[in-house]
Formats: sequence, C-alpha cells, structure tokens
Amino acid sequence: MEHPLYHPDITDLEPVARAAGAAIMAIYREPFAVEYKSDESPLTAADKGAHEVIVQALARLTPEIPVLSEESGPEVMAARHGWSRYWLVDPLDGTKEFVSRNGEFTVNIALIEAGAPRWGLVYAPVLDTLWYGGKGLGAWRIADGKRESIQTRPHREGEVWRVVGSRNHLSQETLDFLAPFGEIELVSMGSSLKFCIIAEGGAELYPRLAPTCEWDTGAAQAVLEGAGGSVTQLDGSPLAYNKPDILNPWFVARA
Repeated sequence: MEHPLYHPDITDLEPVARAAGAAIMAIYREPFAVEYKSDESPLTAADKGAHEVIVQALARLTPEIPVLSEESGPEVMAARHGWSRYWLVDPLDGTKEFVSRNGEFTVNIALIEAGAPRWGLVYAPVLDTLWYGGKGLGAWRIADGKRESIQTRPHREGEVWRVVGSRNHLSQETLDFLAPFGEIELVSMGSSLKFCIIAEGGAELYPRLAPTCEWDTGAAQAVLEGAGGSVTQLDGSPLAYNKPDILNPWFVARA
C-alpha cells in the first residue's frame, strides 16, 4: 500500500525525545524499583513513563502512522505484521545501564518503511546529546546547543581497529570474530550509543554476535547509515525489519 510521503522533521521529533528523556531522568535521580520480564530483562517505571510520552506524542504528530514500542502490548505486536510503515520505538534502550547508573542509555525513535529504517533519532539524556539522520539524508549531532553534521571515518590501512563492544554482552563468538582483525582498541559502551560513536567517527566496527531486538537497532542504524556507515548481517545482507521474529540475527555495524 502506497503512503503519502512523510519526512520526519527534527523540530517535531526533538521535543518528543527530550520529553521522554525528562520522564526518564525524573526517575533516574530518585531510588527506583526494578522488575524483571519473562526473559530476565529489567523493567523500570522509566521504561513505562518514556513509552507513554512517546506513544502519545507520535499519535498526535502522525495519527496515520502506527507505533511499535518495546513496551507495546501483545495486540500491537500481532498487528505489526500488516504494517508497511510504522514508528519503531525503544523508550529506554540500555535499562541495565540505567539500573547501574552509568548514564549510557538512550531513547530510540525510528521510522521503518518497507522493512528498512528510513530515519532515526537517538537521544542520550544524561549526556544531553541527540543524534539523528537516515540513509541518503545525512546525519547530525545536537549537543551543547549546537547542531553539527557528522560522518563516519573508515578504517585506514596500518591503523589499529577501533571496535565498540558492549559492557554486558562481549561473547566468545565476538572475540573469535575479531581475531582476524589483528590489533584492536576496544571501547566499551552501552546501548545504541555504540552506533553513534561510529557515526561520528569515533570507531570503525561494532560486531554484535549476541541477541538484540529490532527496537534496539532501528533508530541507530538509520543514524549510522545517514553518516555513511552500514549495518549488515554476517553474510553481508541487510538487517531487515518487521520480520516474523522481532529478534535480530547477528550483525556487524561498520564505518
């Protein structure tokens, strides 16, 4: 089904991300309870609060575009298979980072069209930094009141590979994957910030040989692709969205 073209405007979306960030920070600053979902992943009032803020704001902004959030109910999860365009949201990516209070968590909002992320926004409330962009559109960072265009810096022959990895998920498979690259400098980073570091030229490689879901990657993939990078499965094929299973295959993000 063809849609009238909608181009997300950062002036519309930035306030949504910041409002979600404010809801998260209100809880971050106080003692908070942690629940655990069936898959042992943590859940806090901040996840739920940011979800409400974003879903309500997007419904007002683009009532014709449905929203899939990590915190959506089973009826939305079932309905998504009929969507060719939708917002994909992780209201609090890096709940483990939130719980351990290291500041490395983000708000992720992506626009998915025809199984690919067309536009995305990643906001880190503690860093008060926002990244956004999309493939063929460019990518930008907003920090300290300034908006700057960003681009990747591909690896150069003879240099050490700068690799971003997860604080919580550096698997043996990842270490095996990295072995042929020779000398590497590992930067540990939580949540979708790993993609943003590559997008702004701070690293060249992020292999993820451990579980993620589509909402963990959609927004940051759009930013990285807008900055000139790529995100592919290990066989080189694109990372697809709105699959029957919301889990991603293993993938590699590159500058």
